[in-house]
Amino acid sequence: MTDLERALADIAEVRERLGHVQRFKGYSGVAAMLSGLFAIAAGVVQMLTLPQIQTQQQGREYFALWFVCCAVSMIVNYSAIAHWFVNDANARERWQTATVGLSILPALVVGGALSFALLRLNLISVLPGVWCACYGTGLLASRTTLPPAGIWFGAAFLAAGIALLFAPAQVALAWWMLPVTFGIGQVAIGASIVRV
Repeated sequence: MTDLERALADIAEVRERLGHVQRFKGYSGVAAMLSGLFAIAAGVVQMLTLPQIQTQQQGREYFALWFVCCAVSMIVNYSAIAHWFVNDANARERWQTATVGLSILPALVVGGALSFALLRLNLISVLPGVWCACYGTGLLASRTTLPPAGIWFGAAFLAAGIALLFAPAQVALAWWMLPVTFGIGQVAIGASIVRV
C-alpha cells in the first residue's frame, strides 16, 4: 500500500468516525413511523370524505386535513426529541439538538409560509409538491445528523416534490399521493433510524 493509499484510507476512516459522532441520537424511529401511519390514515380519511378536490371549499378542507396531520406528526416527533433531551442526552448531544433544530427550521418556515400563501391564492394543487420539496430540502440540510440513508430520503422527497409541482391536479391531490410519499417515506425513515 502506497503512502497515498494509506492517507486516503485514514481520511475515509476519520470521515466515518466523524459521521458517527455527528449523527443525532435524539431522532425516534417509532415517532417517524407513527408520522407515516398518520399520513396513511389521513389519506383514508381523504378517500372517504374528499376523493376529488373540485371546489374552493373542498380545497380548504383538504388543506385543513393535511395541516392537522402535519401538526400531529410534528408534535409526536418533537415530543420524542424533548423526551430524549431531558432523559438521555449528554451535554454535547444537548448542544447538538439546537444545531439539528436550526438546520431544518428554514425549510419548515418556508413550507408553512408558502402553504398559507398558496391557500390564499387557491392554488391547492401545488401544495403536495411544495410540502414534499420543502421536507426534502430540510432532510438534505440535516443530512449529517441523519442515518446514512437520510441523504437518499431527502433526495427522493425533493424529486417527488419537483415532479408534483408539474403534475396534473387530479394526480397531485389524489387521496393516495401523500400516503405514498409521506406515509411510506416516513415509515421507511423510521425503520432506518431503528436499524442504526
